[in-house]
Amino acid sequence: MKDLGLTRMVKVEVVVRADDADVVRELLRAAGVSGWTSLTGVSGFGHHGNHEGRLLFNERSGLVMVIAVLPEQHGEPVVAGLRQLFGDRPGVMFISDTWVSRPEYFDAGPELR
Repeated sequence: MKDLGLTRMVKVEVVVRADDADVVRELLRAAGVSGWTSLTGVSGFGHHGNHEGRLLFNERSGLVMVIAVLPEQHGEPVVAGLRQLFGDRPGVMFISDTWVSRPEYFDAGPELR
């Protein structure tokens, strides 16, 4: 991918209960991640059965997917924090390599750490 002028990064995708989404976002912020995207109303099927994408009673009762792209050096603390979170709460994380065209967008800088 270097031939295309792209930089390798790590993509983290986390699906959690909406009540836990703020914990995930704070973990990302504490690890120096510069930003993320949150998708509400996530649906799917897994160990806990079927999850509908619609909101049942309020925005805190559904599932949320938080997606972040970060430099590799920020990956370890994020994965460690998510493993700890999932020790007693439901959720899944997906970690994959990705490539970006503007790597400076994904460096939080010291003011956000």
